[in-house]
Order: sequence, then C-alpha cells, then structure tokens
Amino acid sequence: MKTKALSAILLATTTLGGAAWAETTLTIESWRNDDLTLWQDQIIPAFEASNPGIKVKFTPSAPAEYNAVLNAKLDAGSAGDLITCRPFDTSLGLYQNGHLADLSDLDGMANFSDVAKSAWQTDDGAATFCVPMASVIHGFIYNKDAFAELGLSVPETEAEFFDVLEKIKEDGSYIPMAMGTNDQWEAATMGYNNIGPNYWKGEEGRLALLSGAQKLTDEAWVAPYRALARWGSYLGDGYEAQTYPDSQNLFTLGRAAIYPAGSWEITGFNAQADFEMGAFKPPVQNAGDKCYISDHTDIAIGLNAASPNAEAARTFLNWVGSEEFANIYANALPGFFSLSSFDVPMQDPLAQEFVSWRGECGSTIRSTYQILSRGTPNLENETWNASVQVIKGAESPEDAGKRLQDGLASWYDPQK
Repeated sequence: MKTKALSAILLATTTLGGAAWAETTLTIESWRNDDLTLWQDQIIPAFEASNPGIKVKFTPSAPAEYNAVLNAKLDAGSAGDLITCRPFDTSLGLYQNGHLADLSDLDGMANFSDVAKSAWQTDDGAATFCVPMASVIHGFIYNKDAFAELGLSVPETEAEFFDVLEKIKEDGSYIPMAMGTNDQWEAATMGYNNIGPNYWKGEEGRLALLSGAQKLTDEAWVAPYRALARWGSYLGDGYEAQTYPDSQNLFTLGRAAIYPAGSWEITGFNAQADFEMGAFKPPVQNAGDKCYISDHTDIAIGLNAASPNAEAARTFLNWVGSEEFANIYANALPGFFSLSSFDVPMQDPLAQEFVSWRGECGSTIRSTYQILSRGTPNLENETWNASVQVIKGAESPEDAGKRLQDGLASWYDPQK
C-alpha cells in the first residue's frame, strides 16, 4: 500500500509539474511585423518540437511605433518575456534602465564573436544583453536582363561603375539607378555608408573616428561625398520627391537597371521582380584595392529583466544561439545573415552573392551607429541630411564634412 501510495504521489507530482511547465508561454516583442508568418510557421514550431514544455507567441508592433510601444509596456510591467533588440544605443539604453537582463553567462553566447556581440554590449564589453540574430550587407542589386541587353559588365572599380551608369543613361531605356532623396535615410544608408568603407578602410577608419585620430574633414570621409555628388545625374527625373517605396517599385517593375541596396530587400524583390537579379559589391577606387563592406549588425533578442519566466526564456535564447536556429532564420529570410560562428549555407542565389563578400572583403558597420549619435546634433541624422544635400548639389562635399565635424566636435570630447 505504501508503495502504491508513494507511486501515486510521485505520479501526481510529475503530472502537476508537467502541467505547470506546459503552461509556460513566452511572448516576444518585435518591430519585424513582416516576419510574423516566418515565426509562426517555421521558427516557433521548430523550437516547440524540441521543447514541448514551452509555448511561444510572436507579437510584433509596427516598426515606426516599436520603441514607444515597447517603452510604454516596459514601464507598465506588461512587456513580453523576450525583447527584440535594435543595435547599439537603443538597446543599451534599455539595459542601463534595468529593462534587459545581462546574458553574458548564457551558454549560447559562445557561438558569437566579439564583433557580432558588440552591438549589444556595454561600451566596455563587460555585459552582453542580447543574443545576436542577423546582420544585413550593403551593395548594389542589378537587373541582369538589362545588363545583358545593353552589353554591360559588372563594375569592380569606381571608374567602371560610373562608366556603366553613363552607358545606361545614354541608351535611355532604363533609369540608371533607383534611389530618391525624399526620405533622406536612403542617401546615407544605401549611399554614404554603402560606398564609404572602401574609402575609410572599414573598421580601421571607423575606430579612428571614435578615438579622434581621424576627423570627418579628412579625405577618407569627404571622398565618398564626392562620389555621391555624381549620383544625382543618374537617379532619374524627380528623384528629389521620390520615396523609398517609389524606388523599390521602379526597380522591381523593371524601369531601373541598378538599385543601391541593403540585403534586406532580397525577399521582397524575389516576390515582385519578374527578371533575374544579380548583386555587386561597392566598387573600389582602383583595381587591386582591398575591398570593404558594410556588414551591419541589425537584430538580436534579449530577456526582459522583469520576466516571470526567465528560466524558460533563457532556454529559448540558448536555442537562438544554436546552429538549428541560424539555418532556419537565414534561409527563411534571405538577406538577414547569421552572426553566429556556424557555417550557414545559403539557398537563395542573391543571398549567396551578398554573403560571399565576407570572404573577400573587410567587414565593418555603419559609421554613425556606435556612440557617435548620442549627442546633439545627432550624427546619424546629420549624415542623412548631408548625403541628400550633396547628391542634390546644394552643399559641397567639403562643406558637408566640415558641418558634420563641427557638430560632432561640439559634444564629443575625442573630436574636440
């Protein structure tokens, strides 16, 4: 009888324990509302299959509203267990305000390099508070049909790049490049910080700017503006009023031959364009020069420090650091490249082309994202404006460099 009673107690305990654990539901906050189907159909089922005691809900907000919505939820104590992290200062602020937990001791963190983790660490690297998920790579996407029709070769140098643009313009069948300046950010993100690393030598220049060893008036930082100043002739009539969606449509409808791009466009372009696409990396200044690409740390995920389900959440975060997650995410969302140390084969040919540049070129991140946009004037926003003004011919490259340098020096001690 005692044995039967003990067995009954153990069974009840196990059943209750299992039931309690089965009721653990993790909620993920994110701005990537376009990823909802991916999470529901692929990522979450894969995790739940190997972790049957944990359920996961993906509850995104509109991208433009995410920061405000998330902060309001965190302040009210109603935010989800897992927080999708933007890079650098936005997430650093959440950590400093006690909203994100320190994940430095998470086993899965061993699968990421210091560079991969840098966007979600304190300035001294002592604490890491989000598990890196993906980066995006900058370059140019082009219409292969248009290039074949016009007998064009993929440019490798700056001179070849402008020669290709001139030939497309002379033919008149296509707008040479689809990019507008109405929304401003594209001019800096797909313009200045796309081509710029080849001039300032990637991380070497970016870190020199942080230390004060280089200034925005130096040739390496002004020269990309000189190149941008030539772009205006090739962007088509009315580019000044052209929005980001306008540019996407011009390219996918086959009206433009080249699109200054981030790899995040791949999925949408694959769905919308009915022509074959290729990609080429930012042209170097001279044949034989070492190339550099913007391989920008873009998205990660962290633990709400107030989550009542921290143990289950850490189980999920360890899985995000796994090879299984890296393969699912990178291939379900081509153009968002794994930051893990695993070798993740790409199935999409355009994604394969972008990620292959990692083996050829030095990688860096956007020059304005770490530390340099904490003050007023904000260097990121000022770079948007300067890039637009230079393309439109309203400001000289030299004047743009001086304006940005003066603004940075007004609040950033290493540049004073």
